[in-house]
Amino acid sequence: MKKLLLLAAILFTGSPLIFAQKQSLFNGKDLEGWKIYGTEKWYVEDGTLVCESGPDKEYGYLGTNESFKNFELTLQFKQEADGNSGVFFHSSIEGTKITGWQAEVAPKGKHTGGIYESYGRGWLIQPAADKEQYLKEGEWNTMKVIVKGNNVTTFLNGHEMIQLTDDKIGGANGQIALQIHSGGGIKVRWKNISITNLD
Repeated sequence: MKKLLLLAAILFTGSPLIFAQKQSLFNGKDLEGWKIYGTEKWYVEDGTLVCESGPDKEYGYLGTNESFKNFELTLQFKQEADGNSGVFFHSSIEGTKITGWQAEVAPKGKHTGGIYESYGRGWLIQPAADKEQYLKEGEWNTMKVIVKGNNVTTFLNGHEMIQLTDDKIGGANGQIALQIHSGGGIKVRWKNISITNLD
């Protein structure tokens, strides 16, 4: 009886936890659900999504066809060469010009988990220097990005990297996008990309 009453109470309060469903953004086979921006390389190999610098050595992006406002995004990445990349949210892309916010993915000492606003204010927040130790270069890492209203929290391998409150982020919406940084020599693998809508 107590269990039934508890369930009824949860349903009555409309708890979003019951209705939130995790959605896979990468099927492990092809780029269905995504669009390539730029001339850099995006392909699937051995069940992983690979981004790799092309001959132009410019910025490149792989953006979702859908937009997401409030969400919990989880993915894994492995930096096989220069790992300067990133996970954009609330973004829009024209050619290789992107607007929005980036949860940084970069080599050790370059602020993985920090938030950068492209074509805007630049760095909004960087993780404390002692948190650089949580990045496992050349190995699989798990990143989580939670965006709810004005609030953004990032985690790397289970460790909280930053908390940020920003009205501009809260007022925006847009695509999720993965980045290849310019300069060449970059190769990063991605897998287990999933998102839970928190709207």
